Amino acid sequence: MTSKRMTGRDGETGPPDRSRDLDPADWAEFRRLAHAALDDVITQVQTVRERAVWQPVPNETRDRFARSLPVGPRDLSDVVADIRTQVLPFASGNLHPRFMGWAQGAGTPVGIVAEMVAAGLNMNCGGRDHIGIEVERQVVRWMAEAFGYPDGASGLLLTGSSMANFLAVTIAKVNAMGPDSRATGLRSADGQLVAYTSAEAHSCIAQAMQLSGIGSANLRKIEVDAAGRLRPEALKASIAADRARGFLPFLVVATAGTVNTGAIDPLADIARVASEEKLWFHVDGAIGALSIFAPPLRHVCSGIEMSDSVALDFHKWGHVPYEAGFLLVRDGAAHSQAFAESAAYLQRAERGLAAGETWPCDLGPDLSRGFRALKTWMTIETLGTARIGDAILHTCELATFLAEQVKQSPIFELKAPVALNIVCFGVKGGSSEANRQLVMDLQVAGTAAPSWTTIDGEVVIRCAIFNHRTTRADIDQFMEVISGLARGA
Repeated sequence: MTSKRMTGRDGETGPPDRSRDLDPADWAEFRRLAHAALDDVITQVQTVRERAVWQPVPNETRDRFARSLPVGPRDLSDVVADIRTQVLPFASGNLHPRFMGWAQGAGTPVGIVAEMVAAGLNMNCGGRDHIGIEVERQVVRWMAEAFGYPDGASGLLLTGSSMANFLAVTIAKVNAMGPDSRATGLRSADGQLVAYTSAEAHSCIAQAMQLSGIGSANLRKIEVDAAGRLRPEALKASIAADRARGFLPFLVVATAGTVNTGAIDPLADIARVASEEKLWFHVDGAIGALSIFAPPLRHVCSGIEMSDSVALDFHKWGHVPYEAGFLLVRDGAAHSQAFAESAAYLQRAERGLAAGETWPCDLGPDLSRGFRALKTWMTIETLGTARIGDAILHTCELATFLAEQVKQSPIFELKAPVALNIVCFGVKGGSSEANRQLVMDLQVAGTAAPSWTTIDGEVVIRCAIFNHRTTRADIDQFMEVISGLARGA
């Protein structure tokens, strides 16, 4: 086949007019600057211990990002210089080993490479027949294997577990009401739908009920035991009460790692209740589900294999770069019936780019999706689950080590049991305000970045140890500094 010469804007034939595209005029110079920017980022990660955990953004830098919309071009070398001086120094701090405030992963150098490749390919992974879809399917198959789900399970990479939990509520709703309810809406239900979760569940579960149109007033927050775990007997009683009132229970959401303390609900017991009551059983595993990668920890999520769906975040304990949430669904047909949509522009073909049956856009609301799967696939493929799991186990061991130091301290006391990798403590006899001030003092000093939360009405210091770079020496330094601050308060 002979190639056709390009036709210019005035109809003449000749080489393509490159005066109006957005590629660099000097590829060699672009390559040099791109390598320099990559080197800057690698250095940022490599030398993370040499800097403060966090530092506030100065006013002059904030002003830099309050300028008017640029019309003309600017030299890339100047923009890269801005990144070096105005962005890198003021990042959120979660790369640092003494960042312990929130459930955030620390990333890995492997992820940097994956993000670079994904950005360069710039694939839309909402559908069509290309390698991006196959990479995502590989991740789904891996996670189905890890969680003991059967062939026919499906999954989807999302921004995070908040979106994954929202999709799970939607799937459960359609499963309960039938696919026609997507058109007819909630008024076609035989009664008021109600769902159940722990009183310690993440707020995104209530938000998912709101966004689905069911309403958070119809989410029953079941009481927890002294360890912060949902009580199955209280769940059964609540379901029975709702059925007696003519309501339609359809969903129970268990938590594998509560955001406050890391508590894990008794998943197997809840699964049995859900099965008896014919409810969709979903697990919010954003915090703790990936503990299955660590053989000594697998028992803590026993029963998760009995779930109908699981939400998790690879960007937490999996250390995949943000964002990398994930939803796994046991019944692929139930998954697709909640989202698949026929449209002229989504028609399938037996060959070509439109080949294939189920595309990612059939499993969620997004048609435009980045190549999230590459960084997840590359992280697991390069590091392996054994190494990732060992890093997970190490953070739990560090949490136990921190908890022991708190117990031995004359200044502090534990405020909740340590289930996994989250430690909550406070000043003995101190006030909520004293705990808050200690957290802010540490953050501003740049020494460490814990956070606070509220347990039984009291503000407590919270350390969520997710970072694979954290060591016992970091815990020792943290306790030394926070103890000194508390003595001087």
